[in-house]
Amino acid sequence: MIMELKAEYIKDFDKWIIKKKNLHNKIVVPPLFKERDIWWVSVGINVGYEEDGKDSNYVRPVLIVKKFNREMFLGVPMSTKLKDNKYYIPVTVKKNTVSVMTSQIRVFSSKRIWNKLAELDCGDFERVLEELKEFFILPSKPKQGGRG
Repeated sequence: MIMELKAEYIKDFDKWIIKKKNLHNKIVVPPLFKERDIWWVSVGINVGYEEDGKDSNYVRPVLIVKKFNREMFLGVPMSTKLKDNKYYIPVTVKKNTVSVMTSQIRVFSSKRIWNKLAELDCGDFERVLEELKEFFILPSKPKQGGRG
């Protein structure tokens, strides 16, 4: 069954595709980024409940968790929304409490990076890493049994 979208927010995938093509084709020296940095990143318009970016560049703050090389990193989008949810980890950025959304973790190209916002405090970063470690503990293989 297909559900109708809420009228107040219609995702314009066509505009994002144009921006995404431009990001892919831009020729720039990758910015100097490192783990613990928070950058404005073009996360785009995504499917379903995957976190979207905002404004004309479809950006949102992203915490760099692991730098693979100058072109790729593992990042976690952030939000000003605070939820009582194990996947929303509260941290302090520029004296404001915000959330790191661990369930939205993904790999990003450095071509998506715009501007540096801040650097996360060492203590908050360690706490986020601990939560991510817990997040990636996978369930045991199910017991063999009958169907269903």
